[in-house]
Amino acid sequence: MSTEQYDPVAYGQELAAVSHHQTEATSARFVVFQALAAVGIGHEQADDIVAALEAGAVASAHTWISESSPPHGAEPRFEDGWFAGVRDVASHLRRIADTTATTGRGRAASSAMLLAHLQQPASPAPQEDPVEEDPGPAPVLDSKDVLAAAERFPWALAAPAARHWPDGEFLDVALSAVRAEEREGYIERLEAFVEQHRPRLEEMLRTHGPGSKPASHGRYALIGQPETLVIVERMESAPFLLRGQWEKELETVFLDDLEFVWGPRIRLSW
Repeated sequence: MSTEQYDPVAYGQELAAVSHHQTEATSARFVVFQALAAVGIGHEQADDIVAALEAGAVASAHTWISESSPPHGAEPRFEDGWFAGVRDVASHLRRIADTTATTGRGRAASSAMLLAHLQQPASPAPQEDPVEEDPGPAPVLDSKDVLAAAERFPWALAAPAARHWPDGEFLDVALSAVRAEEREGYIERLEAFVEQHRPRLEEMLRTHGPGSKPASHGRYALIGQPETLVIVERMESAPFLLRGQWEKELETVFLDDLEFVWGPRIRLSW
């Protein structure tokens, strides 16, 4: 078992490397979906094909971990701890492979939607700028009010002492993905969304929130945060806008982890 001290710089570099691989995988997946569509493969079959490939990659990692051995000459107690850790990691990888094989629905369709959007010709410039009435400034969303609304759902949040990111950086990015026409009444929209998805939020907190085994490995840090309720609402309502805003400001690994656990109707990672 490792006795190394936690090194935030090294961990940050690790997260950056993981984020790079995930970004490359997203680009590669987009190309594969284009190729499958070009030969007449439907969205559902394309999702199944890509999900099977990704599950196989995780299964290969399972095999590699399972066949690893402790250093030669290690003491019996060290070997026992080593093999116990290997079994734990291998079991978790097996569950990830199972989930990956069955939760890839909608990705081919979302890739097709994105491709169609990118291929749209630019609108020609009008000869004269039309005179339009000034609709006035868009309603302003107060992050403190939104956060207070999220705090009213303690069954979806970790205990305050177990939470992270008190600076609100993630909330600011999530709120930037709320369109101007959605801002009026957004708090009521958020409250309705959270009540509608109560079982999913409770299960996500239970299985991946602070104190869970997956969270103990340093991942899924957003789960249990009040602002996560806004993030998953935007993940369902405006997934492309949310990811575009996120990529301008933050590493995507936290968003990718949350998307993996939440399982939105349109997946833009993994």
